[in-house]
Amino acid sequence: MKRLVALFALAAASSFAAEITGFIGDASCGAKHADASAASAACAKKCVGRGSAAVLVTKDAKVYKIDAASQAKAKEFVGKTVTVNASVNNDTLTIESIQ
Repeated sequence: MKRLVALFALAAASSFAAEITGFIGDASCGAKHADASAASAACAKKCVGRGSAAVLVTKDAKVYKIDAASQAKAKEFVGKTVTVNASVNNDTLTIESIQ
């Protein structure tokens, strides 16, 4: 029984819900887009258009991957600063909502 409780505690610690603000960029350039400038927006749109995955880049250059199920939601906002409500698991987001 103690092992089962420890397993659930470990699983809960690795996944949590969060509200994160950042720039929807591309996996190819990643943290280079932390400035959210017009040049970063143009680059991100071009790279995502060529097949690179969308990512969320925070102002402090933290890059979150976006899971496959949430890519379509994120691609609508490439090149923009957004706030996402998402589950976070090992730096990968499952987006519930995006604004």
